[in-house]
Amino acid sequence: MRRGPALPRSLRRLLGVAALAGLAACGEAPVEVSAPVPERPPTAPDTSPVPQSRAEAPSAASEALSLFYARLETDLLSRGLLRRDGGGPDAPFTDTTLARNFERIALFDEYVFDGPSIRAETTESFLRRWEETVRFGVEFGARVPEAQRAEDRANVAAFVRRLSRVSGHPMIYDETDPNFHVLILTEDDRRSIAPRLRELVPGISDTSIRAFQTPDRGTLCLVLAFSPGNSAVYTKAVALIRAEHPDLLRLSCIHEELAQGLGLANDSPLARPSIFNDDEEFGLLTTHDELLLKMLYDPRLTPGMTAPEARPIVRQIASELVGGPS
Repeated sequence: MRRGPALPRSLRRLLGVAALAGLAACGEAPVEVSAPVPERPPTAPDTSPVPQSRAEAPSAASEALSLFYARLETDLLSRGLLRRDGGGPDAPFTDTTLARNFERIALFDEYVFDGPSIRAETTESFLRRWEETVRFGVEFGARVPEAQRAEDRANVAAFVRRLSRVSGHPMIYDETDPNFHVLILTEDDRRSIAPRLRELVPGISDTSIRAFQTPDRGTLCLVLAFSPGNSAVYTKAVALIRAEHPDLLRLSCIHEELAQGLGLANDSPLARPSIFNDDEEFGLLTTHDELLLKMLYDPRLTPGMTAPEARPIVRQIASELVGGPS
């Protein structure tokens, strides 16, 4: 939630919270991996495919956001941020730092639910991940141009293949029956998202819906992952990516939110090289982050493990993956 004096240095609001209140319709409890503080009521995107020639023109608000995010990307790049190199000699890490970063990112929450509101409080949590095949599908708002849709579909499908490979967990791109929904929406589409969210996640809480409703341009993207009851196993997730982002910011959001929705819920200012750090140094998933995913889905760890339970196993896995002085 950091803002700079001119253009924000880091605008993602990554709350990494776990909601424990039950949901009326399906008995699920949302585990919100990344969500902004809500500000205003929604109005549902028309998410049916619309040919580019017939797509509605963007509103003035959407055009203003496009300009803002283009300037933001230029500002970040001019300062050497949003790196795409995956890390390098200037960002070394050992097995000890990898284990520490895993614990802070996978086993802690940054925010908690306090009734209908969200407040900042770093709390120890437990390991959460998917057990079934993760089926990613992209859905677009009516005002997203066809050319952008093709690019985004290709980027998501390629990233899903990478996530499956590095984690060792089955993941596919499947628009016919997804359980991880990636919504790419303009500002105009996003304001009317509530009915669609209720279709995707029956019984979704009002607090979860309000997470998608903020008009604050500082919310670049977010993801909510859900588990049944008090389970630590995810069964659904919904990510929001703003269509107004220029290409690199949009791809950066795809990398961060899809990875966080797999169970890397928190951020850490000590994590480097990593996208799970609000300093925006790295824009795309790094080699360090790939190892975090590999650790998360290692069969020696099980959903529901607390930090003390997981710590010796995490240290062993980190040593196997990296080695080095401890």
